[in-house]
Amino acid sequence: MLWDDELESLRSQLREEADTFITSFTSESDDPSLPIPERVAKQRAAHDERVLRSEMAADREIPGPVGGLRLRTFVPDQVDAVFLHIHGGGFAAGSPEMTDLLHEILSKELNLAFVSVDYRLAPEHPYPAGPDDCEAAALWLLEHAEAEFGSARLLIGGESAGAHLSACTLLRLRDRHDAVDRICGANLVFGIYDLGRTPSQRGVPEHPDVLTVEQIQYFAELFTPGRSPEDRRDPDVSPLYADLHDLPPALFTVGADDHLIDDTLFLAARWELAGNDAELLVYPDAPHGCIGMPSVWEHWFPRLTGFLRRCIRN
Repeated sequence: MLWDDELESLRSQLREEADTFITSFTSESDDPSLPIPERVAKQRAAHDERVLRSEMAADREIPGPVGGLRLRTFVPDQVDAVFLHIHGGGFAAGSPEMTDLLHEILSKELNLAFVSVDYRLAPEHPYPAGPDDCEAAALWLLEHAEAEFGSARLLIGGESAGAHLSACTLLRLRDRHDAVDRICGANLVFGIYDLGRTPSQRGVPEHPDVLTVEQIQYFAELFTPGRSPEDRRDPDVSPLYADLHDLPPALFTVGADDHLIDDTLFLAARWELAGNDAELLVYPDAPHGCIGMPSVWEHWFPRLTGFLRRCIRN
């Protein structure tokens, strides 16, 4: 079984929570008939309305590929490691502020400094703009983390599109800079790793989800406009197709009813097959974004902190 006995015993509760969670998102209108600029603007506004900002956060700017690049930071009094975070939002929406409260909790719990990159968004800035910004932030940390934050130990991670960009950043650090050994762990949460479309992305099987099949196609087109499915299987676009050797330990998290579940199952298996450490958490009856469900959060959070502690120590 892909989940433990504790989760199996909670399945009826998880189904109820999933229904409530999905309803809270579907009440936000996403109208595919709108022109793309209007649709993107509404999606960005919906993301912003959900954000709960932390007073602990501070913004700073570093040089980016085309000018200043904003980083949102959390720096506790003692820093044992620095976490490069990459936010989700379908490559077209979202912001570093989305995970402020999580970063506030984790920074206190684990003595982690968080650095979340405000990368450029599609459709105004399609591939490779976002990945280039994430790579630039990673390279800046490789050079400056110890002086700026007090530790040279680095972790990386993100959710959804942010998990994709985290995996791509790791591959660029390995292949372009011979520096992936500087990263001691990756937290990859319900990511999209194959923009050429896995079976679950196509709705096989079909389950109620926060993320629809149409939306997945729409976001992929915004990020990689005009590319064929085969073109989107370039490893720099779809990390599932990369050679995955010599990568850091990774924690993979996904809901069983997420339209991106295949992406996580396939990448976690290939990650481990390539000789890397991989831990997999699958939540039954849970949709995309499932860590926002109370029962999932209670199970996931201690496992996340345990994973991060092991990475910091090793």
